Amino acid sequence: MGKTVVYAGVKFEIRTPWPDRPAEGSLMCGAELRPVAHRKYEPGPPSPQSIELGRVVDRGIRESGCIDMNSLCIIPGEKVWGVMIDIHVLSDGGNIFDACGLAAIAALRTAVVPAERFDVGEDYTLAVNGTPIMASFTRVGGRYVYDPCEEEELGGDERIHITIGDEGHLHSLQKGLRGVFTPAEFAEIFKVAQTKCAELRKVVAEKEAN
Repeated sequence: MGKTVVYAGVKFEIRTPWPDRPAEGSLMCGAELRPVAHRKYEPGPPSPQSIELGRVVDRGIRESGCIDMNSLCIIPGEKVWGVMIDIHVLSDGGNIFDACGLAAIAALRTAVVPAERFDVGEDYTLAVNGTPIMASFTRVGGRYVYDPCEEEELGGDERIHITIGDEGHLHSLQKGLRGVFTPAEFAEIFKVAQTKCAELRKVVAEKEAN
């Protein structure tokens, strides 16, 4: 998106399910922000920014229900698939949240479960039901800007991330920075988000088809 470049990959492992969810697999999402992406990032352990980024993307995908956790079960109570989305930002030109969200869902929709490698059957395409898309807005000078660039983010005093599903329903909402927004403002933002997410969903479908 713009000058922002992100790539994402999906890893699988076989793990023991949680005792209270013996027939459900797991989903985790993590993001890396390194100096190669922008001089403002530092090397070392995960920063608060990278942790927030991973959690926001994770929440949007998880709350959409696009991954049926029961479909990740191999043997109830014994073996389930653990799905891990690894996101790496190569260049931060602004709005890394939406870019990472797109990369994550695109990676999931093209992921192949390596069952043969773990000797639990034949490889198969991961079942993904829907394409949740994130739309981010930053308030700059009293108005909300969709898909903010780096300069707009620096001048912003409020940030909102909205994840919308295929039917136009809200799956997750995350607010960042300072300030508040009114119901009327949110209604306006949500309407724009529905339109933009629908457009991006078509792009993902086209790329997937090719």
